[in-house]
Amino acid sequence: MTRYLCAPDSFKESLTAMEAARAMAQGIKNADPAAEVRCLPMADGGEGTARALVDATHGVMLEATVHDPLGRSITGHYGMLGDGVTAVVETAEASGLALLSSDERNPLIASSYGTGELIRAAAHAGARRIIVGLGGSATNDAGAGLLQALGVRLLDEHGRELARGGAALASLERIDVSGLDEAVRYVHVIAACDVTNPLTGHDGASAVFGPQKGATPADVERLDQALTHFAHVIADQLHVEVADVPGAGAAGGIGAALKGFLDAEFRPGIDIVIETSGLDEAAQWADVVFTGEGSIDFQTKFGKTPAGVAKTAKAHRKPVIAVAGHIGKGIDELHEVGIDAVFGIAPGAASLDSLLKDAARNVTFTTEQIVRTLRLR
Repeated sequence: MTRYLCAPDSFKESLTAMEAARAMAQGIKNADPAAEVRCLPMADGGEGTARALVDATHGVMLEATVHDPLGRSITGHYGMLGDGVTAVVETAEASGLALLSSDERNPLIASSYGTGELIRAAAHAGARRIIVGLGGSATNDAGAGLLQALGVRLLDEHGRELARGGAALASLERIDVSGLDEAVRYVHVIAACDVTNPLTGHDGASAVFGPQKGATPADVERLDQALTHFAHVIADQLHVEVADVPGAGAAGGIGAALKGFLDAEFRPGIDIVIETSGLDEAAQWADVVFTGEGSIDFQTKFGKTPAGVAKTAKAHRKPVIAVAGHIGKGIDELHEVGIDAVFGIAPGAASLDSLLKDAARNVTFTTEQIVRTLRLR
């Protein structure tokens, strides 16, 4: 009896990681009814991480009323894992670029307040460890809004609260942390971060990520100056240096706020997911490991889910097969990181709409054909 592990990431816009894993499992069972199959949804710290870890640990998705980057009330979600004390918050959930239309994007005023509200909600729900997935934000406020939501007061020279958004940080005179939420004070925060950009400068949040959020060259300069000032005030008043911390520039500088005010631990997203999901034990159990995601190319080897799964599986000398919605250039480079073979699921010429709609069926069919081939041995 062969044991198979299905450990894919989500297929964006079509399948969650668990849906992809179950589609793989169905294909395996079609080809080998006697097989033992385990589904372990995965992620790399980006979009879908909360759902994947909730599914992997038999946790629950919770919701809270929060504010989007422009201050509008929305329903946001976060994950509470199966242990009941670990939560997962994604910055894109309440502060994401996808929440704004193209003409609404304005990093001068966009705020990370909603992400702070999710962190506060998780802490009040009993979380003592909060994983914060950094990425996909519409903001460039160095996490100022997040801090305001947690009770930190950012004051101008007249003692007035700053307006939300990165540009307002240029007027910061004093930081008052006395109101920091009590529940949050005792939480261990882990930042799932796959970039090493500092907060400011040529490689900082404003210069590198600002333009994709709608910043003009003049906006980038203005924001970088504002964030530089913020970092100086933090250093002067709190005696914490955040400007050059690797990862401080992640998610529009939210990394700096997490490090400077919550003493966050920074780790690659895929490493956090591998550890939290129990992938190592599952890979040791399996005879064959399936992984995959919506698109696979040479960049997959840089911290993406299939590469992380392969590295773990190869520590136990297990074969690894990846299934993808789209196969790009340079997949031969993936063999170097332990992926033995890559298969696409697209059935010839098909429209994007049909590929998205039929993704589960195509994953099942492709996986079935792979397992039928394996059984010819």
